[in-house]
Amino acid sequence: MKSIVTIPENSDFSIHNLPFGIFSTRNLSPRTGIRLGDFIIHIEELRIAGHLGDMEWKYEHLFVGPSLNPMIEAGPDCWRRLRNRVQELFSEGENQISKREKTDRFLIPAEQAAMHLPVQIGDYTDFYSSEYHAANVGAMFRDPQNPLLPNWKHIPVGYHGRSSSIVVSGTDFIRPMGQIKPPADELPSFGPSRQMDLELETAFIISKNTQMGSRIPVQEAEDYIFGMVLLNDWSARDLQSWEYVPLGPFLGKNFCSSMSVWVVTMDALAPFRVEMPENQTPEVQPYLKQSPRWTYDLHLEAEMILPGGQRKLICKTNQKYLYWSMNQQLAHHTVNGCPMRTGDLLASGTISGPSPDSLGCLLEITKRGQYPVIFEDGSCRTFIEDGDTIVLRGHGEKNGIRVGFGEVAGKCLPAV
Repeated sequence: MKSIVTIPENSDFSIHNLPFGIFSTRNLSPRTGIRLGDFIIHIEELRIAGHLGDMEWKYEHLFVGPSLNPMIEAGPDCWRRLRNRVQELFSEGENQISKREKTDRFLIPAEQAAMHLPVQIGDYTDFYSSEYHAANVGAMFRDPQNPLLPNWKHIPVGYHGRSSSIVVSGTDFIRPMGQIKPPADELPSFGPSRQMDLELETAFIISKNTQMGSRIPVQEAEDYIFGMVLLNDWSARDLQSWEYVPLGPFLGKNFCSSMSVWVVTMDALAPFRVEMPENQTPEVQPYLKQSPRWTYDLHLEAEMILPGGQRKLICKTNQKYLYWSMNQQLAHHTVNGCPMRTGDLLASGTISGPSPDSLGCLLEITKRGQYPVIFEDGSCRTFIEDGDTIVLRGHGEKNGIRVGFGEVAGKCLPAV
C-alpha cells in the first residue's frame, strides 16, 4: 500500500497503522479520528459524505462523542471494517478518495487538534510481567540470590490500580505527598515524595463485556482485545516501599498514570508478532498454557528532559522481553470469574531487558539512587525532580512497515 497523503520519514502513523483516537478543534466537539501522517482523518465527515458504504446508517451515532467505547462495543464488524475502509480510501488505487475531497473536508492537521483520553476506563489493572524488572527490584529489596517471590513464575502478578488518575499524554502532574520511612529512621515522616520514578509500560484495552462468573480461555483472549497503548505508570518509590507490605501499591502508584492518545489496533500490530518460549519453568497451570505463546517486537524508549532543555535517552527496551503474555494476563485476571468491561485497561508493568541500557525505570537504572544519570552539562539525576519531563516512545518496524504509538509525555510539578 502507498498512501495518497504524504507521510514524513520515520512517522509512526503510516497507512499500515491508522490508530484510533478522540480529538476536538475550535469548531468541533470531541469525536473519533484516525491518525495518518501529520493529519487526523475526520470519520464522521467521511460518513456524512457517503464514503463508508453500509456503515453510514448502521453506525451513524458512533463517531461523535467523548470516547471510543461505543465504537469498540459495536465489535470488530464496526472498527475492523472502518479501518479497512479508511485504508482503501487513502491508499493509491481505484477506491481512493479524490484529492480535492481529502484536502478540503476529511483531513485535519494534527497540530490544530486537541487530543483527549481515547477510552472511558472503568477499571485499570497493572501487572508485573517482566522477569528482568522483577529480578532487579527483588535483588535490591530482598535476597539477591533469590530475587523473585515464590509465586512470581506461577501467576501473572498484578494489582488493581486507580482509573480516575489516568491522564492523556501532555498532562502535567503534581508530586505526590505521603508517608516516608527511610531504613535508618525509627518512625515515618510525612512530606512530598523524594523518589519520583517513571515506569515504561504498554497496555491493552478490553473490547467487550463479560459476565460475572465467566472465564476467558487463554487461547481466546485475543478476541477480547481492541488495541494497545503506551503507558507511563509513574511511581513514588519511597511512598511505595513503606506501604506495599502486606497489601501492595497504594498512594505510591494511584496519583497519576499517563497514556498515549492513539490506540493501535491488534490488526496493525500483527506484522510484529513474535513467539515466546512455549515452555515456562516451572510448568504453569493448565488454564495458563498457551500454545503458541506470542508477544510483539516493539521498540520502546524513554527520554528525560530537564527544565533547562538538556535531554538524554535513558532507556531502550522491547515488549518482547516480557515473561507473561497478554493472553495469560487476561486469562488469569478472569479465571476467578472477574467480569471485564469494554474500555478496561490492563498494563504490562515496567518492561526491562537484559542489558544495562534496557532498564525501564530509574530505580533500576540508578540502582536505587547509587549511580546517577549524568547529562552533557554535568547535571545529574537519581530520580525525577520538579520540572523534569519524561517522554516515552514505541514502534514496530519490519520489511519497510512502521507502526507506532507516538509519544507519551508528562512533567512533574512541585508538591502543593
